[in-house]
Amino acid sequence: MEKQAKEVLKKFFGWDDFRPVQKDVIDAVIADQDTLALMPTGGGKSLCYQIPGLVKEGICLVVSPLIALMKDQVDQLRKRGIKATAIYSGMSYREIDRTLDNCIYGDFKFLFVSPERLKSDLFLERFKQMKVNLIAVDEAHCISQWGYDFRPPYLEIAAIRPHHPNVNILALTASATPQVQEDIQEKLEMKKPAIFRQSFARKNLSFNVRIVENKLEKGKEILDRIPGTAIWYVRNRQSTHQIAKALSQMGISAGAYHAGLPMTDRVKRQEEWMSNQIRVMVSTNAFGMGIDKSDVRVVIHSDLPENLENYYQEAGRAGRDLKKSYAVLLTNEEDFELVLGRSVLVYPSIDFVRKVYQCLANYFRIAVGSNMLSSFDFEWGEFAKTYNLGVLETFYALKVLEEEGFIGMNESFFSPSKINFSVNSQQLYEVQIAHAKLDPVIKILLRTYGGNLFSEYMAINESKLAKTLTIPENQLIRFLEQLAQMEVIDYEKRKDKPQITFLTARYDAGKLPMNTRRIAQRRELTIEKAKSIVAYANQEVICRTQFIQEYFGENTSEGCGICDWCVETKKSRDPESREKVLIEKILKTLAESGELNQRDLFDAMRIPTNAYTLGVLRKISEEGLIRIDQSGTISIQNHG
Repeated sequence: MEKQAKEVLKKFFGWDDFRPVQKDVIDAVIADQDTLALMPTGGGKSLCYQIPGLVKEGICLVVSPLIALMKDQVDQLRKRGIKATAIYSGMSYREIDRTLDNCIYGDFKFLFVSPERLKSDLFLERFKQMKVNLIAVDEAHCISQWGYDFRPPYLEIAAIRPHHPNVNILALTASATPQVQEDIQEKLEMKKPAIFRQSFARKNLSFNVRIVENKLEKGKEILDRIPGTAIWYVRNRQSTHQIAKALSQMGISAGAYHAGLPMTDRVKRQEEWMSNQIRVMVSTNAFGMGIDKSDVRVVIHSDLPENLENYYQEAGRAGRDLKKSYAVLLTNEEDFELVLGRSVLVYPSIDFVRKVYQCLANYFRIAVGSNMLSSFDFEWGEFAKTYNLGVLETFYALKVLEEEGFIGMNESFFSPSKINFSVNSQQLYEVQIAHAKLDPVIKILLRTYGGNLFSEYMAINESKLAKTLTIPENQLIRFLEQLAQMEVIDYEKRKDKPQITFLTARYDAGKLPMNTRRIAQRRELTIEKAKSIVAYANQEVICRTQFIQEYFGENTSEGCGICDWCVETKKSRDPESREKVLIEKILKTLAESGELNQRDLFDAMRIPTNAYTLGVLRKISEEGLIRIDQSGTISIQNHG
């Protein structure tokens, strides 16, 4: 099928050939092998299921947790003339029902589904009837409680495999440690999987850390020195506006982007940035997923992310065109304390989590035992203020409820209005005769969107339809609502707010079955990951890219040659002086702190525990500069 795969690549995507690892993954998937692919951001993961899905007969099921990304993928495929659809939180029962029918009886090639939908009876009954050619799991690290973004609904994926026992599975992730990789294989019940790992090293991407107090000044200096498109990431919405305004006043065109902006503003700013009308997008991490702009020259972070996985993914949006690019982290001692302090708060007390759950039930007036898979518009900041709960603590409690599988939360995403005819063409004609004032509306719908309105939900634009009919938009909406009340159409109004979905029937908050052991393990993991990002930013003994590679379990003895550490080493340090710096740091830390075990020593120095640093520790022990007793306690050797 190799020839067929290349023909599909050329016909639909316009490329002549695959990237090296991409081709190997696609070959394994087409050969019906279970496959795990670790491909960093910008590595072309989507094609790894799109090509096999098109080559093989039937429909490809794609499981993804990110609704905005699913919608983006569906839109991109449809623009290429490929039939794709999605089901996710916030859709009506009827729309899901119709969509699933189309996947059985229509010639759809891709169905994107959010993981919480996998256990619903409605989905399972239709899934059994589909001719499935592949199950693709995007963001596969979400299945592992040892990963940085654990989502319990991902554990349902293995449960759907027996319905199509001969269909292979493809797991894709940009970042997974060795422990997470093993967990993915086990939890997805992979059979002798083919495993492909693209190196975490990006030969064209220079990683840099700058310890500074005035981040705006340093960021401006970097943007002056590195021409081209940029993304500047910050933690909160207020900072996006402050920095974008300051950069604009300094003569650098910049726009602010975050999930709280109206959809029209977000679309406008994204288009301006994509078309190079504005140079710098100052954003929270809401920006970037699915953004296909290959010529980003620099990604700046002026706030420290919670973990290396997030940082690597966001920084990796620079240089997808394989030209020299930069990832710059602007940080300082205050940031280190902040991220370490926050990591302790990420998992609040179980009692507080129960309290937030009870408040949610009150907020939406949900009775015990009801409302499974019900979705609501939800602004968690407003909710926290309503019940006098701490805003940050509430956010973390909601995240625990999400990790435990009770709720699902989405950042705001734009879902256009949709309609579908609930009647057949003869019945519709009778409505047109009986209701003359509705006839022009029905006619414009048919003329604009055609017969597909009878078979699927079509996205509509009320503003454009109203202009064509030369009537006010609110009047058109009233006509559509009237048709919906008459059960002539199903009218789903546009959505542009964050959503919360209750994934289970409502529990009594006092009996909420939480896995306290897992929560405790996740708390420890979060703290360890915070220590790792601080170690990355603060260390002075290893190449930045090497640090990242070792974190993700990739063994390497080569520096990248282009990060700040490598450049500095080339200028001023030979291997001997590098070792000398580390020895001085170990001895100074022990002199200040007294006896420490190995872990506490490296934590205190904020440097990684790896083969090199352990080797130096062993060397100075053998030389008698330090003493390591039988319990592993390290102290300075007293020669007095």
